[in-house]
Amino acid sequence: MEPHRWLPLEANPDVSGRGFLKQLGIHPDWQFVDVYGMEPELLSMVPRPVCAVLLLFPITEKYETFRTEEEERIKAKGQDVKSSVYFMKQTINNACGTIGLIHAIANNRDKMNFETNSSLKKFLEDSLSMTPEERAKYLETYEAIRVTHESSAHEGQTEAPSIDEKVDLHFIALVNVGGHLYELDGRKPFPINHGETSDDSFLEDAIEVCKKFMERDPEELRFNAIALSAA
Repeated sequence: MEPHRWLPLEANPDVSGRGFLKQLGIHPDWQFVDVYGMEPELLSMVPRPVCAVLLLFPITEKYETFRTEEEERIKAKGQDVKSSVYFMKQTINNACGTIGLIHAIANNRDKMNFETNSSLKKFLEDSLSMTPEERAKYLETYEAIRVTHESSAHEGQTEAPSIDEKVDLHFIALVNVGGHLYELDGRKPFPINHGETSDDSFLEDAIEVCKKFMERDPEELRFNAIALSAA
């Protein structure tokens, strides 16, 4: 059977952020903003508090080698992941932007103000008791989010690629759950615990994780981070 396929989203706060959140029924108390650079003076421009960071990065051979090694290492050694972490698998091609956004909102849902008829609120409530695989299957059939994703993909500054074009860029979410920094990537079998963090240090800690992605692929320039900040 052909895998489900959506149009890819841009890492642009207007595309993957404001319009998208509004259409999904989230009050604008939080908004996505650009992270212009990893240096302290540029991070100081990001409004605080920050409750999630989305990183867009290229899937390269080096990254895939690292991903396999990381998975094997964690399976051998184990890791602590709090049961309250909301994680879902990705089964839809090009849906990583939307899944990153769902991961960001789902793990901060206590901070969000949802409209009463919010399609995302309903999706999260329905899927809270599901496994990561069941959540992925549920998203495949959840029309309200797919339609919002498609309209956001068409709003980008660059022309949306054709739905069949192979896209080698990928979104992940970094969130703070219970004082630990988790990397949530629907292509991975489980969340990755990157150690302790706090509300105050979260942005800096998340950017340290982003830097590791960049250091693994020093020839690559296609990295972009956006932060979910208090408006």
